[in-house]
Amino acid sequence: MQYEIAAEIAPRFRSLADATWLRDVVARVLAAEGVAQAEIGVVVTGDAAVRDLNRRYRGEDAATDVLSFALAEHAEEFVLPPGASTRLGDIVISLPAARRQAKRAGHSLERELALLLVHGLLHLLGYDHADDDEARLMQSRQDALLASLRVI
Repeated sequence: MQYEIAAEIAPRFRSLADATWLRDVVARVLAAEGVAQAEIGVVVTGDAAVRDLNRRYRGEDAATDVLSFALAEHAEEFVLPPGASTRLGDIVISLPAARRQAKRAGHSLERELALLLVHGLLHLLGYDHADDDEARLMQSRQDALLASLRVI
């Protein structure tokens, strides 16, 4: 398996999230999904930054917990050299939203970050929840991957 995973954490959140752990979670999910080579970016930031991205790129002026920016839908526009990794896209997580959701759910911040990472990564891999059937399939896969990560 060959992965290039960039993890960037906003300075004010570096004591709450670990870049090495984020990269490990992404690599484990990619391996479980049978992805041999990939490039992914992960950004952990605040509510305002995520809200701004949501407004600019999705037309929704609201905060959210995780955004995925898939490049696969534009893959035909790029020609990669032989053996190059596929650039799947980027996942952006609001750490304050993750912290609030973890508290509400009664589990650790680490578990909530894993959940958001898995959810965002599944979107990059083509999963969606636009209708009930897609939502069930994505939720089932998300649950299985979270169980395999063994994060409490």
